[in-house]
Amino acid sequence: MKKITIAIDGYSSTGKSTLAKQLAKYLGYVYVDTGAMYRAVTLFSMQNGYISSEYFDKETLINSIPNIKLHFEFNPQLGYAEMHLNDVNVEKEIRTIEVSNFVSIVAEVSQVRAKLVEQQKEMGKNKAIVMDGRDIATVVFPDAELKIFMTASPETRAQRRFDELQAKGDDVAYEAVLKNVQERDYIDTHRDDSPLVMDDDAIEIDNSYLTREEQFNAVLELVNDIINKTN
Repeated sequence: MKKITIAIDGYSSTGKSTLAKQLAKYLGYVYVDTGAMYRAVTLFSMQNGYISSEYFDKETLINSIPNIKLHFEFNPQLGYAEMHLNDVNVEKEIRTIEVSNFVSIVAEVSQVRAKLVEQQKEMGKNKAIVMDGRDIATVVFPDAELKIFMTASPETRAQRRFDELQAKGDDVAYEAVLKNVQERDYIDTHRDDSPLVMDDDAIEIDNSYLTREEQFNAVLELVNDIINKTN
């Protein structure tokens, strides 16, 4: 069976990673969470004092890019790969609201994007990959056979993120999560370098009222249609 590239873009907390993991596991494809890569760079910036609520030392971060080593390591118990920063598993640390508050700012840095896009293109050179992020269909894999753009209302996405953080034991208010979602939407769609936009060839999925199973089945049907046409 012919292998394809599946590019999934969309707003924060739309369940891009959940869908991508489901597809990759079902198809036997490689899954890459590009958001985790940007989150890891953000965590690195926080750990080294390059960014806070008062300032952002962008130049020092740019100069430190050669010192940032990222790789995914498969966790057989979870069934997917986890993010490692300089050989340390940071999967839990990068999912906090603190990292979420800064990740869109760090992702605006052109030099950071250039470095990560280079790595992402290399990961997908042999196809059979599901990658999710903000610019996968428009920048990383403009020739992807299937492009999905995911969206949902800010309130729906904030509630999902709030429930997720609460389940992890994080003490956070819904209003703070909603504010973070709205701010990230603005930054992601207004940055100069690779803003979040729906590619002309992408299929939009508003999952505000879809279950995970309904969403997965709908996209899997699209995948099968493309694979059957290319065989």
